[in-house]
Amino acid sequence: MFRSRAKTEKAPTDQVTADLSQQTRNPEAPKGRPTPKRSVAQSQRRRAATTPVNRKEAMKRQREARRADLAKQREALASGDERYLPARDKGPVRRFARDFVDSRFCVAEFFLPLAVIILVLSMIRVGQLQNIALLIWLGVIVMIVVDSIGLAFRLKKQLRERFPDEPKRGAIAYALMRTLQMRRLRLPKPQVKRGERP
Repeated sequence: MFRSRAKTEKAPTDQVTADLSQQTRNPEAPKGRPTPKRSVAQSQRRRAATTPVNRKEAMKRQREARRADLAKQREALASGDERYLPARDKGPVRRFARDFVDSRFCVAEFFLPLAVIILVLSMIRVGQLQNIALLIWLGVIVMIVVDSIGLAFRLKKQLRERFPDEPKRGAIAYALMRTLQMRRLRLPKPQVKRGERP
């Protein structure tokens, strides 16, 4: 007798809780947690949108980001835009070293064309031509060494005067490597004309 009564009393409370859960929440009622700031909510949404679903998606996004970075670097190498240049070309010291080299004629920039001519002359089976090719080769090497030493001393002096507090490590080697490239093929592209003061 008591059991049946307990069952009948319990049933209506179950119905009431089920009805309450189905009802929509009153907008004025507290929701039990603070409302996030707009900036926090936006960053969470952005993070959810940018978070890759799986490893394949992550790799794809990484490749796309790398491609975009390389495209920016290529544009920067052509235009001389400091922001996107590779680390080895960045900074005022490296920029001055590039301009210093680009503003003058260097014997070393003609090394590759001269090497091809000397190679062709040395392949011809005439003793006199081979001797001439050897002499030209020695003369070119001596001129390149002398010109490079002179350029290194002048550049070192200029760097000490203009950038006393900047780190200058590797700038001379960077400039000398640039002299070995033909002006037209140099990257970043020359920003000064020959004879112009850097």
